Amino acid sequence: MRRDATGTVADVSDERATEYGDEELLSRYPDQPIDHGNRWRYVGWLEGTLLVNRCADCGRFHEPPSPICPTCWSAAVEPTEVSGRGAVHMAIFLHQGPPADGVDYATPYPVVVVELDEQPGLRYAGTVVDAANGDISIGRRVELAWLERAGSPRPAFRLEDV
Repeated sequence: MRRDATGTVADVSDERATEYGDEELLSRYPDQPIDHGNRWRYVGWLEGTLLVNRCADCGRFHEPPSPICPTCWSAAVEPTEVSGRGAVHMAIFLHQGPPADGVDYATPYPVVVVELDEQPGLRYAGTVVDAANGDISIGRRVELAWLERAGSPRPAFRLEDV
């Protein structure tokens, strides 16, 4: 959501998502809980853009998506592109889990929570690609990367300076 020049709140998810119909999004991401309030996230993924809600009134980012800003309670939130750069805040290595395309638990599968550079406390979860598990540690700098699962792009992270 955002305010236009007249102060009216408008839904930018509809503006960004007009070229992707509901059926296409649902078929591209059948394992994701897509609804009209978060469809912009998946449109961003298809466009290679990482979008996070940001309040137009107080300027705070918040993740996971919500139609109301948790800081100031404004409804003027809008999907905003973030760089995907940050530092590993938490890292876990899964030895088992649900079957997923491209996930092999024979080698522990890394899942990280990254604190993004855009704002202290803004965190985004994903995996790390193209790195040995021993190189993944708290505080390591990462950048946005993309991986493909079941024919659709998904955000991931790559260690910087590797």
